[in-house]
This record gives sequence, C-alpha cells and structure tokens, in this order.
Amino acid sequence: MGDPMRLHNLTAYVRATYSADMRMFPFNAQGDLPAGVHRATLAEILERFGHGAPQRIIVTERLQRVIALAQGTGKLERVFIWGSYVTDKPDPGDIDLFLVMAPDFVSNDYTGATRSVFDSATAERTLGATVFWMNSGAGTEPTVAGFLEQFQIRRDGGRRGIVEVGL
Repeated sequence: MGDPMRLHNLTAYVRATYSADMRMFPFNAQGDLPAGVHRATLAEILERFGHGAPQRIIVTERLQRVIALAQGTGKLERVFIWGSYVTDKPDPGDIDLFLVMAPDFVSNDYTGATRSVFDSATAERTLGATVFWMNSGAGTEPTVAGFLEQFQIRRDGGRRGIVEVGL
C-alpha cells in the first residue's frame, strides 16, 4: 500500500507549506507571504485576512467597498492586493490595490464614489485605500508584470508576496 512514514512526511510537508485555511502559503519569518503572486477568491481573502483587530476589520470593509465600486463599472478585469493588509500585521493602515480595467474603461465616465476609486488622492482621503489602476489591452502585460514585481518589494528591499483576487 505504500510506505506509511513517507506518507506521514509528505502530509507534514504539505501542512507546513500551505496554510490550513486557504490555498495561500503561510507567512514567512517577516510576517509576509512568500514572494510571488498568490491567487485567491475574495471569500478566501476575507476568511484569511478579514478578522482580528478592529483596524483590520475596518480595512477589510474598505477593501470590499472599493472592489464593489470597481465591479459596478462592469469593466474590472483583475485586482491585486499588496502591503500590510496581506501580512500578519494586526493593524494594517490601509488597503493597497492595483486594478486592471477593460480597454474601453474611461474613469471620467463615472461620478461620485465610483469616480473616487480612480482618483488616487480622493481614494486615499475618502475610501482609505491606495489605488493604482490601468487599462488592459494589447501590449499591456509587460507593464502589469512590472507593477507586480515592484509591489513585491518591501521598504527594506526584501521581497514579499501579493494576492490576486480571483473574480
């Protein structure tokens, strides 16, 4: 039937490598996800990062609001989260997002809270979110890849993981 010790070692390796509550890796010694882009559904992200200290809960509500506003345009293609929210820090200061919108998305076509998502200063002030965004389209994949590489660099120069929200 197979070597039980080998099966035990493999099970222990899998448990040590992957977090128990979702498909993302566990935090490293610095409290970050390992370098790379980790894909998870919004429900999985909320399950892993959306509870704990009151500040984390507030930031989680901001995350949900910004994503809902961007989805309301019907033009949201991809969402990436980086920064303190996707770490083991109990009190993340804000939510850091990178949105990739459809090629025909024009931010000036929207008003109110939806428009504020796509104006960096307004998003920071009114939504408590740092939002970068760009349109997708032919030839934009290298630009997206460049942003994703940059978002993985910590202030001390080390690398950390970021999360792509599966829409």
